[in-house]
Amino acid sequence: MDDKKTGFSTIVLAAGKGTRMKSDIAKVLHHLGGRPLLSWPLQAAREAGSSRIVVVIGHQGERIRTLFQEPDLIFAEQKELRGTGHAVLQAREAFEGRNEEIVILCGDVPLIKPSTIRALFEKRRKDQAAVTVLTTVVDNPVGYGRVIKSGDRQIARIVEEKDASNEEKLVREINTGIYCVESPFLFTAVASLGDRNAQREYYLTDIIEIACKKGLLATALTVSDPTEAAGINTPEDLQRAALILANQP
Repeated sequence: MDDKKTGFSTIVLAAGKGTRMKSDIAKVLHHLGGRPLLSWPLQAAREAGSSRIVVVIGHQGERIRTLFQEPDLIFAEQKELRGTGHAVLQAREAFEGRNEEIVILCGDVPLIKPSTIRALFEKRRKDQAAVTVLTTVVDNPVGYGRVIKSGDRQIARIVEEKDASNEEKLVREINTGIYCVESPFLFTAVASLGDRNAQREYYLTDIIEIACKKGLLATALTVSDPTEAAGINTPEDLQRAALILANQP
């Protein structure tokens, strides 16, 4: 396989504590279907054709390293949990001197399908976009980042709930936290992020606005089933995911 033509690399964000899980166990180590949450996006990335996987770890990082000793994994550590943009920046060294496409997945989004990851990768390539975001449309978008578009194809920005205006909060298309990005643009963009927002964090979502300001294209691929991109934040979320798995053919 020619990776430059048909493959990509993956960054999986797995550094968070998961305080809403009400447990001392790191969120990505909670079990779903008899195995840790983190194992699900790792498997999906491999099946989608990822040639290498960088896992960004933080809370209970050594425990994650011990449990996941597969030879295709590279670990990067986020010592201070300062947001998703900062987390991605910790993976920069693993991509030094490489020009490739990178899919960014979340370690707490277990039901993402390999076919969706592949479609995201192919959509970015077809659009010749700097970044393509996986989005979905939900009935109740409360708590999610809203996808603000300036046209049919172009995303202007993604606005987090706490920073959204009343009008923006009416938007039902949300960010799933999953992206496909060209590596040179990605690491230049995350290195320039600021934290002037309600959370005082470095948002990965801000790379969309950076792309627009540079005159680059940022596009979306909308996944029709929101449950596929649902994050696990609470024990109730975990129960719902288990039920979805149990009902799959």
